[in-house]
Amino acid sequence: MKVTVLVGSPRKGGNTELMVDEFVKGAKEVGHEVEKILLADKNVGGCKACEYCFAHDGECVQKDDMTEIIKKLDETDCLVLASPIYWFNVTAQIKAVIDRLYARASKGYNISCAAMLLDSTSDNVYGAAEKMFEDLTGFLKWENKGVIKAPGMAKKGSMLESPKMKEAYDMGRNL
Repeated sequence: MKVTVLVGSPRKGGNTELMVDEFVKGAKEVGHEVEKILLADKNVGGCKACEYCFAHDGECVQKDDMTEIIKKLDETDCLVLASPIYWFNVTAQIKAVIDRLYARASKGYNISCAAMLLDSTSDNVYGAAEKMFEDLTGFLKWENKGVIKAPGMAKKGSMLESPKMKEAYDMGRNL
């Protein structure tokens, strides 16, 4: 299975990426082909709601890094969204990509499943992200492989001591 992981953290080597790397390790060990995309390295503008994409077979009017991401998603079987929680929701970097998925709403995706990896300093701050993910997978009829939530990430590297690392690794192995 081809898996694409979109990492929405602007902090390279931070807790989100540490959890993602464990997920990737588990997935690769059982033979999945995995690509990790660091969205902090990409230029993705927000959706303009112009609906150009509906008249142009899912092609967006904006010519930014989302064009490359969409091409990769066209070959993806399972999508993983990974983000720290910033003020009760996913980061702006991953939210822009999620909004731009709209360009293919009428054309559709080959994706059949999705998972989500989230971390935060506080507990009980995941509701908006979880609901968005539930609605996204439900609307697009993608199998929801689950959401891992890792609170208590007070400093860079906190994830290294978290039991959520094992959960992420197991999730990758059990896709």
